[in-house]
Amino acid sequence: MHKSGKKKSASSALRHNEHGEGNYKAARDYDRATEEFAKSGKVEPAARAASPRTAQEAREIERAEIEGKSRSKGEDPALRRTKSR
Repeated sequence: MHKSGKKKSASSALRHNEHGEGNYKAARDYDRATEEFAKSGKVEPAARAASPRTAQEAREIERAEIEGKSRSKGEDPALRRTKSR
C-alpha cells in the first residue's frame, strides 16, 4: 500500500523497480553507448580535451588524486586473484 492507503498499480511498481542497482535496462544502455563511443574514434580527442591545461591544474588534479587515494581501503584483492581449475 502507498502512503495514501491506495494500492500501487502494477506498472507503477515496475517503474519503481527500474532504479538503483537492479536497473538492467540502464546498464545495457550504458554499456551500448560506451562501446559505441569507444568505436567512434572520438576517444583520443576527448582525452586530449580533458587533459590539464596548465601546470597548476595538473598539480590540483594530482593533489585530488592523492587525497582520494588516502581514503581508499585499497584495491579489491579479487582483481588480482587467479582462477584455479
